[in-house]
Amino acid sequence: MVHFVGAGSGAPDLITLRGKKFLEEADVVIYAGSLVNPQLLEYTKENCEIYNSAKMTLEEVLEVIKEGETQRKNIVRLHTGDPCLYGAIKEQMDELERLGIGYEVCPGVSSFCAAAAALDAEYTLPGISQSVVITRMAGRTPVPEKESIRSFAAHGTTMVIFLSTGMLKELSEELISGGYEQDTPAAIVYKASWPEEKVLNCTVKTLAQTAKEAGVTKTALIVVGRVLDGKYERSKLYDPTFTTEFRKASSHVGKAEKENTKE
Repeated sequence: MVHFVGAGSGAPDLITLRGKKFLEEADVVIYAGSLVNPQLLEYTKENCEIYNSAKMTLEEVLEVIKEGETQRKNIVRLHTGDPCLYGAIKEQMDELERLGIGYEVCPGVSSFCAAAAALDAEYTLPGISQSVVITRMAGRTPVPEKESIRSFAAHGTTMVIFLSTGMLKELSEELISGGYEQDTPAAIVYKASWPEEKVLNCTVKTLAQTAKEAGVTKTALIVVGRVLDGKYERSKLYDPTFTTEFRKASSHVGKAEKENTKE
């Protein structure tokens, strides 16, 4: 059995309880060494076999899995963040299906969630944005034409941009050409939740300059949108004049407040 485990955004204690359990029980761990915090490997037992997939091809990863499966070993494929985002797990799962090897996926905390925490931000603020676009710039890995930064920027919603720190000048140009104003709030979050985390607030226009001055060249997320400037409408969720499944609307706020203060 192969467990695809989301390692979380970086801090070792942000792995899920289930993911930690799989690591503790693993006989073989293949981890994405270029991004996964190596401290997570401290959860493994002493005789666990450790492989760094940053130095391996898909075929080499599969050979390790096949050998481990033959010996009935517990195998963990440890991916950064949540495996569903830029984790290249589908091609691995398809090969395991073909080989008749069982697997399951254990979700993790994505770095885009950790970035929001670092920014004290909410990506979906009433009156500003109720959608989040998660995307990347086209680089050596192409992006479908309909999913260009420019086309997404036309929506003016919150954007979280992965794998693009080395192309910030081009990113700014695409965002502005797509419709964002030059002064739209933006942020660069370097290694969210790691001890060396950096939060750099800027604008769409100053992304490249800000990163250069801070020496940030990789391992960062870019967040763009008016949700970062603090202006928004109050939500209906806790509005006393709004009826929900669990409470009726009321024009009297004081009663609820009084009940909440009873000993």
